[in-house]
Formats: sequence, C-alpha cells, structure tokens
Amino acid sequence: MGISGIIYKGLSEITGPLIVLEDVKDVGYGELAEVVGPDGRTRRGIVLEVGERFAVVQVFQGTSGLSASETRVRFLGRPLQVRVSEEMLGRTFNGVGEPMDGGPQPLSGEVRDIHGSAINPASRDYPYDWVQTGISAVDGLNTLVRGQKLPLFSGSGLPHNRLAAQIVRQARISEEGEEFAVVFVGIGVKHDDARFFVESFERGGATQVATFLNLADDPPEERIVTPRIALTLAEYLAFERDFHVLVVMLDMTNYCEALRERASSRGEVPSRKGYPGYLYSDLASLYERCGRVKGRRGSITQLPILTMPNDDITHPVPDLTGYITEGQIVLDRGLHAKGIYPPINVLPSLSRIMKDAIGEGRTREDHPYLASQLYAAYSRVGRVRALATIVGEEELTALDRRYLEFGEAFEDRFINQGEEDRSLEETLEIGWEVVSLLPRSALYRVPSEILDRYYRG
Repeated sequence: MGISGIIYKGLSEITGPLIVLEDVKDVGYGELAEVVGPDGRTRRGIVLEVGERFAVVQVFQGTSGLSASETRVRFLGRPLQVRVSEEMLGRTFNGVGEPMDGGPQPLSGEVRDIHGSAINPASRDYPYDWVQTGISAVDGLNTLVRGQKLPLFSGSGLPHNRLAAQIVRQARISEEGEEFAVVFVGIGVKHDDARFFVESFERGGATQVATFLNLADDPPEERIVTPRIALTLAEYLAFERDFHVLVVMLDMTNYCEALRERASSRGEVPSRKGYPGYLYSDLASLYERCGRVKGRRGSITQLPILTMPNDDITHPVPDLTGYITEGQIVLDRGLHAKGIYPPINVLPSLSRIMKDAIGEGRTREDHPYLASQLYAAYSRVGRVRALATIVGEEELTALDRRYLEFGEAFEDRFINQGEEDRSLEETLEIGWEVVSLLPRSALYRVPSEILDRYYRG
C-alpha cells in the first residue's frame, strides 16, 4: 500500500473527476488518497487503477480548481473506511458518512472498510421469516423475506418516494425480543425530497432509522461510495449486534449514472446504453451484501428502488437488477392515473422466495392459497376487460361480469390503501372479501377446507 510519508507533486493528466500520477510506488487499488490543490483545500480520492509507474485517482469533490503542476497527492495506505456504531440509528448523514443533523460524529464503534467482506456461500442461511411492510400488495402477494433482495421498479412521476418513506415508517418484524432497524440510502436525491424523507421519518417516530443522503448537487463521484458506507453499517448491526436490518436504497438509477460517468471519464469501451461492461458485477457487489449467516441471529434485507428510463423494464439498470435479485415490485402508471396508491401492479411483480416464508406456522394457513387465487383471478380480469372493449360489457357472460366487479374491488380496496398501515390479518381479510365476489366454483386454487373457513360468498 501507499507510503504515507511521500507527497507527490504534479499530475500528468486531469480528466473529469480523475487525476493521473506518474512515477508512483507501492500504491494499491482502492487505496484512499488526500488531494491538495493550489488553494490549500484537501479533497479525498480513491485509487481506481494502478500500473507499474502510474495511478489513476477519482477525486470525490471533483477536480475543479486543481492544477496539474501545483496539486499535491498523498496516499494513506488504507482503503476508504467509516466508523459504525448503534449511535448512528436515529441520525442523518451525508453521502460520505458525515453528520448532517448537527449532532456529533459517532465516536464509539468499529472502523471498517466500506467494501465489506464477501459472505461465504456455504455460510449463508436460507431465509424463512418475513418483514411486514404494512402494504397489502407486498405483504399479501409479494412477501418480503428477511435476507431477501427485492427491488422496486418505478418511473418518473410515480410515487416511489412516498412509498419508500411509508415502508421505512411502517416496517417491522413480529418476534418479540428481536432488534429491528432500517438503513435508508438516498442517492442523488433533490433537496426537497431529502427534506421530505427526514421530516417523514421524524413525524413517524422512526427512531431506529439511520439515514444517508447524497444530494443531487453533491459530486456524482460520491454516489458510488454512499450505498457502500450504508451497507457497512447494516453489516455491523446485523452480524455484530444481531439486528434485523432493512436497507432501502433510492435511486439506484442515479448510482448507475455515476458509474457510467466515471467509465466515460476513464475512456472505457461502453456496453449497452453507454454503461460499463462491468455494471452487472458492480451492482452484484452491492446487492449480494445481504442475507443471513449461519450462527448469527441478525439479517440484512434489501429493498433497492430504481426509476426505469421511459418506463422501459428492459433498460440495463432494471434488467440487470432483476437478474441479481429475487423478484421485483412494479409500480404502474395506469393505476396511478386512476388515483390508486400505492399503484403496484401485482401481475409483473414477484417475490421468488415468499413461498417458504408464508403459510401455517409463519403467517396464516390460508395465505399461500389466497395469494395464488388473487393472482389467478386478477390475471383473468385483464382478459375480460380487453374483451369488454371489443364486444361491450353487456355482451359478457354473467361470470365475466363478476370478474369485472372483482377487478374493480381488488384495485379499490386491496391495492389502494393510502397511508394506512395494515396488519397481515387486515390484508388477508380484505383479500377474502374481494375474492368472495366470485362464485365458490371459480376459486379452484383454494382447498375446500380453507374455503369452508374463510369464503364469504
């Protein structure tokens, strides 16, 4: 690693947020550097590339005002680190982990590398328990499992900020005696959105929330380290302090844009849509920092939120995210236009491992059957609505008209809930109320003994 006593003066190149030094020795990839410009201001940087006699450093605060001849660089011989502790819960920090709430810098805790350490796949424990969000379309049909990574796909103008804040306020686990915390990460968020999040958490009494905010006018280079700092705190809370931690990261598209900007500055050959070819592995380095570890009580659950450019789910960011994660929750512009909140379209949404976390002994015995039946019935609603636009509703069969009635009730009463915080019992009861608008013979995915107990028709 770097030799802290050596100060290198002069740069061979300045390109965007990057500086290049020649004739350097013993510098390592990922090493932290201090960059001092002609004005005496000290900036932090990180080594992105090293060769036999050169090093490429990304400067977090940007390179404006730096001079190729007068800039001095000192390598610190260590990677970027952050001090983490339970004191950070209830606090607000900027994108590099410095307090924004006027409080002191945490003094206790451990100093850790922000890149964490990979979890041995053989040490991973399969997730079985669930996290309650208070959102019926999630808890009932796309259950969030502890240790899972379940992204939320949104679009410009959709209420993903409001939904993220609501989930942070409402999220909890059912077991008594277990510690639960939320780490919220805002990446490239606007000032008014940042104020909304902070005020929403304070108003909701969310004391077990650590908030990290990289603002839109902060240097884009900081967006690459913000989620890593937050995940470092999550790992400490989960695997050292036995917390069950929910990490909400918004907006991952801004993170990927920062990666693309850095790759362009380095002159890398672009891949799809100009993003670097390593976008998949870079996203995986974040998303895979969650799960459960054998022998540890804690867990890390991730809810990354991203906006799809032009609502294109095949765009590289949602596309690669979907490959890495275990499902997705999709916000729908058509439901939003109807005034339904949250506008979650359950048909393209999926939680791949919810089947192991629901049912008798975990949620309720009827939960998996009701969820399956609601999916099946609502998928038929789409076909019936398409038919009605062609032949007219009056030409539909009596059963098809019942499906139309069910579809309206499902959207208005089950999906649409506003700011209401629903328990799982309330979610399932509403589910039975709307599915009972259909004749019993149409509920072919539910065993008869379950229907005898819960069917309302």
